[in-house]
Amino acid sequence: VVGKMMETDGVNHVRLGASIKEQDLKGWGYKYYNVVGSSQTVTTLIGVEPGTPRVEKFVTGSSLKIRYNSRLPIVIYLPEGEGYEVRYRIWSASEEFKQAEEG
Repeated sequence: VVGKMMETDGVNHVRLGASIKEQDLKGWGYKYYNVVGSSQTVTTLIGVEPGTPRVEKFVTGSSLKIRYNSRLPIVIYLPEGEGYEVRYRIWSASEEFKQAEEG
């Protein structure tokens, strides 16, 4: 997930116009990732009570799920001077299988 810390009103949902695009490293067969799009935000327009304190939040753009291969680095290029940072989660399968229910 690519995003940046921003001051928000704490009520409206805020999103960046940036997204992560997968690209091929030509001739090598490897992938790298580029952050593209605008750093401008899109927000809902819920009315906020006057005097509501501002909140510092991590505002994200579009996220991307990447298959992890421990033998290869994940390379992400971020635009300079935009204040972006990369955050990630590692998803793993549970050892337990559950039975589906009908109906």
